[in-house]
Amino acid sequence: MQVQCAVPDCTGGKSDPQPLFRFPCDPERSKKWVEKCQRQDLSDKSAEQLFECYRLCGKHFQASLVESEAQGTVLKDGAIPTIFDGQSKPQNGQGKRSNATTKDDETESKGRKKLKNSQAETAKDVQTPPEEEEHKEYLKSLFKVLVLLGEQSIPPTGPGDDKQDGLGSSNFQALLEYRMNCGDEVLKKRYDVNTECCSSAQLSQLVEVCEKYIRSKLVEEVQQNGFFSLLTDELVKISGEWYLPVFLRYVDQSNCQQERFVGLLSFEGHGEALAEKLLSEITDNWGLDMGQCRGQAHSCFGTHVGKLNAFSAKLLERYPMAMLTPRSTRTLNLVLAHGMALSGVQIVLSTFNKIESFFSQSTLLQLELEHAISIFYPDKEERAKELKEICGTSWTRRHDAFEVGLEIVEAMLLCVDSVHDNEDMRWNDQVTHNALEISKALADFEFIMALVVLKNTLTLTQAFGKNLQGKATDVHFAAASLKAVLHSLKEVSDNIDVYHEFWNDEAVNLATAMEIPIKVPRSYLRKHQSESGAIRPDSHYKEHLSVPIVDHVIREMNTLFCEDHLKALRCLSLVPAVIEQHKSTEPEEENLQVFKNSIPNAGTLSAEMHCWWVKWSKRGKGETFPTNLQETLQLPDVKFFPNMLAVLRLMAIIPTLTLEDSCDVAYERFQMYMGNTPDQFKSKRVALLNINCDVAFDLDSMVEVYMKTYPDRKDVSGS
Repeated sequence: MQVQCAVPDCTGGKSDPQPLFRFPCDPERSKKWVEKCQRQDLSDKSAEQLFECYRLCGKHFQASLVESEAQGTVLKDGAIPTIFDGQSKPQNGQGKRSNATTKDDETESKGRKKLKNSQAETAKDVQTPPEEEEHKEYLKSLFKVLVLLGEQSIPPTGPGDDKQDGLGSSNFQALLEYRMNCGDEVLKKRYDVNTECCSSAQLSQLVEVCEKYIRSKLVEEVQQNGFFSLLTDELVKISGEWYLPVFLRYVDQSNCQQERFVGLLSFEGHGEALAEKLLSEITDNWGLDMGQCRGQAHSCFGTHVGKLNAFSAKLLERYPMAMLTPRSTRTLNLVLAHGMALSGVQIVLSTFNKIESFFSQSTLLQLELEHAISIFYPDKEERAKELKEICGTSWTRRHDAFEVGLEIVEAMLLCVDSVHDNEDMRWNDQVTHNALEISKALADFEFIMALVVLKNTLTLTQAFGKNLQGKATDVHFAAASLKAVLHSLKEVSDNIDVYHEFWNDEAVNLATAMEIPIKVPRSYLRKHQSESGAIRPDSHYKEHLSVPIVDHVIREMNTLFCEDHLKALRCLSLVPAVIEQHKSTEPEEENLQVFKNSIPNAGTLSAEMHCWWVKWSKRGKGETFPTNLQETLQLPDVKFFPNMLAVLRLMAIIPTLTLEDSCDVAYERFQMYMGNTPDQFKSKRVALLNINCDVAFDLDSMVEVYMKTYPDRKDVSGS
């Protein structure tokens, strides 16, 4: 979209904020607009080109032709511009002046005419050279094609960002040729002259400018809306390198929660240097004001946990208000488990991933597992039915994943052994190979012992974690119950000898039933050969599984749920449904003090909070109450409580709290892109374009950025 009015010397839309209106698609009406705005250079352009590339501002239309709607300012059907050359009235004869012309009028008229001629000469002198205008149109066509490919998640060419081999047969080139065949004269002329419409070097530059443009728009939008939280997801591998996906959560001007994907950060490096590099990229290159960050949440697992923890600590050191929390897209128990750098735990988690991938590829494999469950639950049909339904979902991501895993592990082993034996020759070699891999993992005592310890320890945090992903009333209850959860964990820690004995017996009994040898892991014995004869399995697993798992859970719960985080969660007492549930208890002002530096008027906080509580606690029975933050933020009278509104907006960006489904689009698109795009075609730049396909792309602005970044056109265009 153009950023200024097409009328010569008009400042509308540039220095003078005015609504800009597209030229009409109708050729006849478009021709009238061209005649009225006195631009001879537009007369030879088609109605389609004018519609796409040129605008007139609101100053040239009668007020009666302009209407304001919810979507913005629009023109009435059939509107024609009539106000030009500083006229305050239309040129259609309405409100004609008297025929009597005074000397002053005549002098003024001559002056205007002289000024008009002077302006016309000036406009002629500074008019954009035809070749530059043509080059801009050409670049716009290229960007248009690139945006289209990105929206459809189609790589422009070749695997990876910088490998532009085989451009002549690339998707980008093919789409350019299609547009030329459909009549794009600008592209056709360039192709006829150069035999190549866009070089690989220029394509790389176009993609780079597109990436920068999108990110600048996203960051600008976030910064305009105040505070935000920074979220990261599991590392992804693109072209052999690890990247960290970054999202931002904020509340927009209409008080709606938003979450945006802003890019992938290179995760190559270690320790302090890597943390500094990540932070520098976010602040210096992306332009984020981290002083506005009020929360951070990370979902990095496995061997990279330590490096991400260093980044999190660095961020908290520099910006103490960016409190660390879990992220709502992950169940708490899995977050706790993935943070454990213990061999047995990592075996369980990697096996779970293999199981999910294995059974999701075929309904026949799912039926095979259901048949095995029926064999092991002959007298418990109801429970067997429940387990079959659970196994038909992504059960490895549930709050009770370790509990379910322990219940079906025998059936699972029977199933994969049957698939591997392949007596009826139903399965191909790859399926039988994968079944063997899972079978080896399940038939390992270290796996069984770790699964038992995880199940028993994380049972204590299971209900708490489930409430965190529930309604506002559930989360409010969870914040109040943490003390009891930590007390239970400490009781286990203080009596770990007793608890471990029970857990060891449970694991040994299950292993015996599955005919699994009870032994110390071979990997450990190789490292400690001199001690191998003296190591007993029960004492080994107590030292290397039970004790560290319990200690880790206690430490992580205290870290993720610091006092300020709990106070923020307790502020859900401001949600009307929670007030209605606890009518006799007024929200505690102490909890709201966690936001005291970010609210409009701390002096009136107490009185305003009391009025808010009275408003909702006195509602009659049968009246509907907003049940979550999003509904509360959309209340029409929330604007009359500025402090409450500020607190609610800040709470809405806390990573712990679950987003409304409609606000979680960016995360879903990211998962789809990474899951559906073949590894050799994944691109960090195309990912940004694809996931943010709803950004309003201003092709003129993109062209301007490109021409400023790469002013020497001859080197890149092939001309």
